[in-house]
Amino acid sequence: MDPKVGIGVFVFNAAGKFVIGKRKGSLGAGTWALPGGHLEFGESFETCAARETLEETGLKIRDVRFLNATNSIMKAEQKHYITIYMGGVCEENDPQILEPEKCEKWEWTSWDELRAYGEKAGFEDRKLFLPLVELFKQRPDFRV
Repeated sequence: MDPKVGIGVFVFNAAGKFVIGKRKGSLGAGTWALPGGHLEFGESFETCAARETLEETGLKIRDVRFLNATNSIMKAEQKHYITIYMGGVCEENDPQILEPEKCEKWEWTSWDELRAYGEKAGFEDRKLFLPLVELFKQRPDFRV
């Protein structure tokens, strides 16, 4: 199976926190992830990040920029993803659940909180989606 390109978006508010959501559906169900989705044919990373964020959360982002990338092989699911991490800023502070079949809830979190979820086994209710786990493993010096 050929790799697919996914976009994960760090959507920042004025307080410097960003949105994470609890996934529903088959891939990564029950794990926490950033808003995002598949890059469509002919679409720029920036356009995809803004579109996916708006579709999933209702948040309009600006100042969209590239942050990082990871390579994730999901052996059990027979999937291979290249995840492009983008960042953007939003004015609104209340993400909406616009795709309830894909996301149970959205929350604001900080980088230190997210890192704690990824590093400590005691956060079973905060298990991270594999591409975020890979961000910590593959890019240990990365900061948002």
